[in-house]
Amino acid sequence: MDIAERIRQLREDNDKTQSDIAKLLNIGQRTYADYELRKIRIPIESAIILARFYNVDMNYICGITENPTSFPTH
Repeated sequence: MDIAERIRQLREDNDKTQSDIAKLLNIGQRTYADYELRKIRIPIESAIILARFYNVDMNYICGITENPTSFPTH
């Protein structure tokens, strides 16, 4: 699973809309949709915000692991 699939899965699993997440990232809904569609790459800063928001490790967000450990606190 790649980052685009993972952020879509996390969003859907948390009952959030693309608009909800776009507001969190301070971007337009269309831009966020383009992240999920792989039309543009998600900036690392936005990936970190999402990892914190969903309380998952960056390795999970990036699709490196299937183990959604908690976001590090330090």
